[in-house]
Amino acid sequence: MTVTEHVQVVPGADRRRWRNEWLDSRQSFPVTGNFVLEDHAHGLLLVHNEDIVDPGEGFDTHQHRDTEILTWVLEGTVVHQDSAGHSGLIRPGLAQRMSAGTGILHSERNGAGYREKERLHVVQMWIPPDTTGLAPSYQELDIEGELARNALVAVASGLPRHRGEAAIGIGNRHAAFHVARLDPGRTITVPDAPYGHVFLARGTADYEGYGTLEQGDAVRLTATGGHRVTALTAVELLIWEMTETARR
Repeated sequence: MTVTEHVQVVPGADRRRWRNEWLDSRQSFPVTGNFVLEDHAHGLLLVHNEDIVDPGEGFDTHQHRDTEILTWVLEGTVVHQDSAGHSGLIRPGLAQRMSAGTGILHSERNGAGYREKERLHVVQMWIPPDTTGLAPSYQELDIEGELARNALVAVASGLPRHRGEAAIGIGNRHAAFHVARLDPGRTITVPDAPYGHVFLARGTADYEGYGTLEQGDAVRLTATGGHRVTALTAVELLIWEMTETARR
């Protein structure tokens, strides 16, 4: 099957928004409600939520199965605890991956208490594993220093070419997650892949051939890449590179 080259710019305002008393969630793919995630995936990316969580609040213990979950903190801290005995305080610059495998219970909460008044700003992303039924696992690593290089950093990857190079692993050999923090005027090149997803987590940037991106905007790529993204202000870019699709 031949996949046609396609570039779709998705304004941040077009994302679904779900709110309650303590959570403001901007969802790039339908999550809240009775949805089959694979039906709305782009490449392998099932979930891409940008959440603002109030102090003292968060997601109480809940279950996942056969899902690779990447959590990337932009502001504040996440307190993570799970039934496999892993716990941690996830902050900006710390790569974190949880593989749910045969099943895991976990909770995620804003590390700031009610009196501290510090919000949590976090992006959570889900992809399927390429092998189901494995034991749950967890990995985290501080990569703050690597992110200061004005370059695209392979944060989590299962792609064979990143073996020994990516900060942490991910249980799918068809996907890689990259992050770039760029000073104004600096440029990175988007990986060329069957499927790609570029998200502007902060700042303003020029996307070659498609104009200006603002915070919250995304670009969905099919059978293309190689475009240059230039920071107009200080920016943080989250980029997925994928060689397969989760769609049925």
